[in-house]
Amino acid sequence: MIIVREEKLVEKKEHPLIVSVSPHVRGEETVSRIMWSVNLALLPVFIMSVYYFGPRAVYVTGLCVLACVLSEYAFQKWLRRKVTISDGSAFLTGLLLGMNLPPGVPFYIPLVGSVVAIIITKQLFGGLGYTIFNPALIGRAFVLISFPKLMTIWYKPTSAFVGLDATTTATPLGILKEGGLGQLLEIFGDKMHLYEKLFLGNTAGSLGETSAIALLIGAGYLFYKRYITWHIPLSFLATVGVLAWIFGGKDIETGKLIFFAGDPLIHLLSGGLILGAFFMATDYVTVPTLRKGQIIFGVGCGLITMLIRLKGGFPEGVMFAILLMNCFSPLIDRQVRTKPFGAVGEKKK
Repeated sequence: MIIVREEKLVEKKEHPLIVSVSPHVRGEETVSRIMWSVNLALLPVFIMSVYYFGPRAVYVTGLCVLACVLSEYAFQKWLRRKVTISDGSAFLTGLLLGMNLPPGVPFYIPLVGSVVAIIITKQLFGGLGYTIFNPALIGRAFVLISFPKLMTIWYKPTSAFVGLDATTTATPLGILKEGGLGQLLEIFGDKMHLYEKLFLGNTAGSLGETSAIALLIGAGYLFYKRYITWHIPLSFLATVGVLAWIFGGKDIETGKLIFFAGDPLIHLLSGGLILGAFFMATDYVTVPTLRKGQIIFGVGCGLITMLIRLKGGFPEGVMFAILLMNCFSPLIDRQVRTKPFGAVGEKKK
């Protein structure tokens, strides 16, 4: 019937039926709109970083954004590809990289990290949609390995922080790992005061790690726009919270492990956990596509994060956890994919 109808249309010299390439269901959202919306969601935490660290926050973040955009433009021009800097993805990579750097790093660290993130991690693999790892995290991992001393110098938050002569200090996770909960409470006071500092962001750390409330506001916007779902962030956070409660408690005097005595809130509000869980572990390209697989991905990120925090040499483990789980994303998708309706399993020999 369809063939006959097409023949009649041709005989009458009318336009034949043209079937477009799938998918046929389209939405109003575009890659560019999503990317710029995520950039907008990071605006609160950027404002808080400027409030606490002053001009240095603008300087470091601006260098990362500028270097990422120019690296993508130059590389695409060199290969005579279509320039795609207007889609906001390079801008987003630079912004995320800046949020993952300490405020006092010298100028060449943002530049090196941006080139590695854009050219090596993104463009050499085919550009947006073809990356294996999160570009911003690879950029940060590279500069952490290359410049470990400079990447682990932290400064007390102060809006007057202009030069490198600001007061250095340790992050809450660093204090917790080296001196335990007793020393952490000695520095910050009681637990409620510590929670307040962590929630508002008045602690040492990377630019985007120090204000939980600003990150949660941005995450709420992404949930409202339906750009992310609960599967990865909540499974990530829940795993960290449960493991911190079970294995995070220690006797203040002896230092021995006490089960079910840890403080989950300290681990949930400290470091890059909220930034990583909502803004980097939810990357469309580098995480599993199926919901069941995303929950497995989030649980895996939580397990690796707490393994590093409690037993590893680093006080923080979010970056390594996400990058390691990126490796398993294709395997997870393959194992949890739904069996097609009516499919027959392989016969046993």
